[in-house]
Amino acid sequence: MKGLAVYLSEPLTDEAKDSIQQMRTIGFTSIFTSLHIPEDDPSLYTERLRNLGELAGELKMELVADIAPTSLAALGKTWDDAGTLTEWGVTGLRVDYGVTPKQVANLSKQMMIALNASTVTADELDAMKAEGLILEHVEAWHNFYPRPETGLDRNWFNDKNTWLHGQGIRVQAFIPGDGSLRGPLHATLPTLEDHRGQSPFACYLELESSVDRILIGDPGISERTMHQFAAYQEGVIVLRATGTGDDPLLKSIQTNRMDPARDVIRSVESRAYGRPGNGLLESVVLADRLVGSITIDNLNYGRYAGELQITKRDLTADERVNVIGRVIEADRPLVQQIGPGGRFLLEWVETQEETE
Repeated sequence: MKGLAVYLSEPLTDEAKDSIQQMRTIGFTSIFTSLHIPEDDPSLYTERLRNLGELAGELKMELVADIAPTSLAALGKTWDDAGTLTEWGVTGLRVDYGVTPKQVANLSKQMMIALNASTVTADELDAMKAEGLILEHVEAWHNFYPRPETGLDRNWFNDKNTWLHGQGIRVQAFIPGDGSLRGPLHATLPTLEDHRGQSPFACYLELESSVDRILIGDPGISERTMHQFAAYQEGVIVLRATGTGDDPLLKSIQTNRMDPARDVIRSVESRAYGRPGNGLLESVVLADRLVGSITIDNLNYGRYAGELQITKRDLTADERVNVIGRVIEADRPLVQQIGPGGRFLLEWVETQEETE
């Protein structure tokens, strides 16, 4: 599952509603919001939460709220009746401190409950189970980290997730946005420090097989990233690239071979490039094939002439191989995500700056 963040510090304008609806059309099924509102006008947040809940219901999206005792009180609720937030469209609560095992267990009988993935212990989990916790309604959510250098270590993250999955608990993580960024630092909101400032789509693909829910922590993503998520709905990974991609065949969907090579992505369809008179097959100036290089075997490669490849590691120059372009830096991690039979589309851009 994948989702987005909507922060109630801003009004839910028609433009914001349109943006959420657009995200829903490309497969985003969850909304996360924060109800940490001790210094703000609670009546304003109550209205905005109700409006967001109504929209989530219309779009058939989950709405999970991060909540604390102070914000519950501001909304006129306590832990004992927090389950009534379902009447406002809230489908889940992320709880952390100030709540007892019995209260968590009772809430799990009414809605999805997200525990703090980083801090929950085996003893705490056992105490909740003893109170009747409905494990099928429980997830473990990692935090996002606004301050650079404070995001989680990847190895610790993986080990913690292995333990949580072993307990039968689904795991969530945040990835950064690349559109509207949340203040005051505007340094993106990832769970993993390695992901800070990286392509949201690349971060998503990296986590897709290891966690159960992935949320974009920042308020927005760029149109180009939305395009990548939309294409992925159809099973296609879009790779933006610079170079000489004028040939129509270089703008069509390609498929990696079912017997994947160690060093390169090999296009099944590209042998069609070997037709007589194709200028791409003439030998050109030698160039090293750095990671993400897009190449076509030239006439010197005999029966391989016309094969399109994308390098997965740095390779030396080869007089039989023409380098015609390179995947942009932000999208190079995606090359490693194209497995056997994986479909991809090269989207040619004028310059690297156009993508930033």
